[in-house]
Amino acid sequence: MSAPYIVTISSEKGGVGKTTLATNLAIYLKALHEDLPVTLLSFDNHFSVDQMFRINRRPAKGDVSGLFSGINPDSLIEMGEYGVQFIPSSNQLSDLRRELDDPTALARALAKSSLGGIVIIDARPDLDIFTQSSLYAADRVIVPVKDAPSMDNCRHIYDFFDLHGLSRRPLRILPCLVDGRIHYEGPFRDPYQLLKAYAINRGYRCMEGFIAKSPKVESLNTNPEGKIYPVLTHGRQTEVHVQMAHIARQVYLNSIDTEMRRLDEYRMDMIHAEEEHQSAYVTRCKNLEIGCLVCGQPLVKNNQVDSAGYFAQSSDQKVAGFIEEECFTNLVFRYFYGAKRAIEAHDPIWDLFRESAQRSFFILQRAPHTRNFYQQKLSFYRFDDNGLEVSHKTIELQEFEKRLLSKERSDLFPLLERTLFDDQGRLNDTFLLIRKVSSDLPEEILFDKNFGNFSAIMSKISTQLP
Repeated sequence: MSAPYIVTISSEKGGVGKTTLATNLAIYLKALHEDLPVTLLSFDNHFSVDQMFRINRRPAKGDVSGLFSGINPDSLIEMGEYGVQFIPSSNQLSDLRRELDDPTALARALAKSSLGGIVIIDARPDLDIFTQSSLYAADRVIVPVKDAPSMDNCRHIYDFFDLHGLSRRPLRILPCLVDGRIHYEGPFRDPYQLLKAYAINRGYRCMEGFIAKSPKVESLNTNPEGKIYPVLTHGRQTEVHVQMAHIARQVYLNSIDTEMRRLDEYRMDMIHAEEEHQSAYVTRCKNLEIGCLVCGQPLVKNNQVDSAGYFAQSSDQKVAGFIEEECFTNLVFRYFYGAKRAIEAHDPIWDLFRESAQRSFFILQRAPHTRNFYQQKLSFYRFDDNGLEVSHKTIELQEFEKRLLSKERSDLFPLLERTLFDDQGRLNDTFLLIRKVSSDLPEEILFDKNFGNFSAIMSKISTQLP
């Protein structure tokens, strides 16, 4: 089934008739084509949609906030007056706004639904994350303007499209609340002609026609019954009735002419992105060392990792692999904390280190100013989750000189040999970044988001190391 045609009504300036346009457009579209599914939702901080369309007083099954918490939109929809479906409004969006930063979230939610027909979104009067999400998902964006300041604010919407690499083709300016009693001398006879000229001068496209200012239409929102009446039923004698019908026909015909809907494009993008993510994950798995970087015990098989405690990658990205937890813990305590014995898993100090390691990144690197073969030193850094240095220790590697030709080798030597030594047995210019991983799913560190965070910390740390 084809994705719905998304119409977003957006303006950063309040009082331009945005909600009146959104609610009445839904009704006119339904009257224009009775079998056309029309769904309306609002992110604005009022409940005009609910007042106008709710049939009963039963508690809502959900509201628009559910679109950003993984709830299928199909389960949020209510059938309302005039045959228009709607998703109830929410008074919790201000709290939710602080948790969101992804403008693709709404498109992702709607793409998973079975919605069809036309979906109309009444955006908030600012360019917050809800408005951004509404714009990102839209096939058509109608921007109501009533004066020069509201026209000036349009540039922020156009800038958003440019910033995200979106075509400006969906954007349309619609002069609203135009006072027909005002006339000018010169080429622009009235406010409509003037606003249209402003738009064209800025390179903006306009809808055909405008919405006039009408005391009768404005009065439909205020009455003793506390209801909101539509123009279609209570304003047929007004100029706005004819204008709304004209706007609805444009939207309907545009929806028919648009073969590839925005959500269809987004679905294809998601499939392509998932294929790329899977390919990148498989590539990362193939490039892993099979065995533990310390003891050599096999850990990786068929892109799955067994009993690993830490993931490590060199800064030149030539070496990546896992380390058994016991290997790394004893290595750290023996060489950098001066432990005289191996630390057992039941030892309280083991649990203390393991707990703190979950919030740490570890670095192994040649100590500064020790390029001479016979004066090699190794630095051991500890950074926090934000990539800020917590501690720094340095040890000498003289013991390796005595053991290079011996069968006896330290626990630290195999790790350095596999990661930081060059062909001549010297520490090279790279560093090794080590991170605690999940015991249940060690390969999770290779998933796109987690690996992206790991790489970002590596880049941040690289700027701090000498």
